[in-house]
Amino acid sequence: MQTATKAIDLVMLVDDNDTDNFISKRIIEITKFANRVEVKSSGKSALDYLRENQTIAENLPSLIFLDINMPIVDGFVFLYEFEKFNELVRNKCKVIILSSSDNKRDIDKIVNNNHVIKFITKPLTEVALDEIRLNNI
Repeated sequence: MQTATKAIDLVMLVDDNDTDNFISKRIIEITKFANRVEVKSSGKSALDYLRENQTIAENLPSLIFLDINMPIVDGFVFLYEFEKFNELVRNKCKVIILSSSDNKRDIDKIVNNNHVIKFITKPLTEVALDEIRLNNI
């Protein structure tokens, strides 16, 4: 039984792969999971966005779908930098790892982070979004 839940206002996709971002954004739009989707193609641009909006609650995403394997600022560096944000950012933005990595050490290291609420293997699916809707938000 599907429960009707309100769409999340804003989610952020952080992935250096344009195809993955396109697919994820479309599935979020089709399922009406979120009203707005902010797409960032690097960990650095995502951190810059959060820095610029760290005092504006309505511009902060409720969920950040974060890839692990990206050049320069990967998922681990992103999470390290994320820890330094103010309480508003750290409390409002929940992180879901969306990765094709099946490296057990990576997965163990990342799911033990306080801000990571879930690990999803790419691609993002309607089933995964339904699970998030029912369990975490």
